[in-house]
Amino acid sequence: MDSTLIKKISQRVLDLEAKAIEALKALPEQPLVRVVEAILACRGRVVLSGIGKSALVAQKIVATLNSTGTPALFMHAADAVHGDWGMVQPEDMVIVLSQSGNSPEIRALLPMIRHGGQRLVAITGDAGSALGVAAGDYCLSSQVEAEACPHNLAPTTSTTVQTVWGDILAVVLIELRRFSAGDFARVHPGGSLGKRLYLRVEDLVSSNACPAVAPKAGFKALVTEISSGRMGATAVVDAGKPVGVITDGDLRRLLESGKETQGLTAEDLMSSTPQTVAMDALAVEALSMMRSHQITQLLAVDEHGRYAGVVHLHDLLREGII
Repeated sequence: MDSTLIKKISQRVLDLEAKAIEALKALPEQPLVRVVEAILACRGRVVLSGIGKSALVAQKIVATLNSTGTPALFMHAADAVHGDWGMVQPEDMVIVLSQSGNSPEIRALLPMIRHGGQRLVAITGDAGSALGVAAGDYCLSSQVEAEACPHNLAPTTSTTVQTVWGDILAVVLIELRRFSAGDFARVHPGGSLGKRLYLRVEDLVSSNACPAVAPKAGFKALVTEISSGRMGATAVVDAGKPVGVITDGDLRRLLESGKETQGLTAEDLMSSTPQTVAMDALAVEALSMMRSHQITQLLAVDEHGRYAGVVHLHDLLREGII
């Protein structure tokens, strides 16, 4: 295998696609402004359509818009003329992706959009095509110097530009609509991404043991509580509030030192500055605290500072936060 040739080809692809993306900066801004204003004013959904590779890009853009606060759906251009046009409502707008802008399926779709009264937006490599002309001032150019394919045939550079247009629209809309991380969490409740945005300490602590001893508890009681709690630590609690913490590591180091354990109490062994985290704090905040202090557990406290349980690094691993 010629690694030099592979590197040369990959570099050529990167150069062509980077150049095509860079060229977007020089395009007039008015078409984009008009399209964004049309989406913001749209009372219905944004319907994206295309065929071939453009249809696949359209589906990706739909997914991005839906996840960032802009209701969108995909309609394949070939299926539109066979009944799928019924999903499009009068208050919707339609964005059609087609590099040539002249394929038969796209041409057949245009009269349906015109008679339906929906706003048409084009993302095409040919503003003079049937699609480009029909879209008029709402045409975003995906014209490229060449496809990365050595035969200049397979959609590569052009589909990259189409994808970038979708990302531009999505990000502009996120900022103009002030779509927050909280909004993002509401539409991404599953997976590690969603959990990072909504999972809180109380969600983790609720299923854990709540090991605790009094300041005057003896050594045997400490060992029993840490072992039974299975959290690797116990809080030292006085009047409902944590005044210290003792970890299994503290006990190991004590035993390794050879010191006498008879007569020792929790307050003799505890760290009197336990790291605490609020029950309503995000789990990612707890992770940040653990990393900052190089520890594996935190004591959770309620709004009144009362001890509520232990959140452990293993909880964050289990939930996929890490």
